[in-house]
Amino acid sequence: MPRIFIAFVCAFSLIATAAIAKEFSSVEEQMSSREFKSAGLDKLSPEELAALNAWIRTNQPSGVSYTARPTSEDPARIGLKGSEVRELITTNVIGVVKGFSGGTIFKMENGQTWQVDSGELAGIKAMTNPKVTIRPAIIGDGWRLQIEGYNTVAKVRRVE
Repeated sequence: MPRIFIAFVCAFSLIATAAIAKEFSSVEEQMSSREFKSAGLDKLSPEELAALNAWIRTNQPSGVSYTARPTSEDPARIGLKGSEVRELITTNVIGVVKGFSGGTIFKMENGQTWQVDSGELAGIKAMTNPKVTIRPAIIGDGWRLQIEGYNTVAKVRRVE
């Protein structure tokens, strides 16, 4: 178990240092549940996971912001211009939400439409117009969506 933790910390620190980073909340918020499990992080105790998150927060690059590369044909960049900074988005879904899985489409009150690429949230009570947070991934150009009140995070892309 400790070897998995040490290996992940070393690998993640190399990737995070080279990646563009803004602010770090937690590993579980930045990764889809599938990515979290495939990295073996579900095997960590709550104390080990807290230590990993604290280490990443302490050692992440500072003073760097997410920027979008100018690629007009990429649907994830709809509405982004050149080097525009990728900011946290907080809005509400239009309609009833009973969970999500790959392929789920969310129309937002801010006019955007997002599609779930990976992640699953099932067996929840139906919610009308729930608040969501969409944040840039800590590594790469992806985005992560989280419904208020739930820890599960979906990897999403903007389609409108």
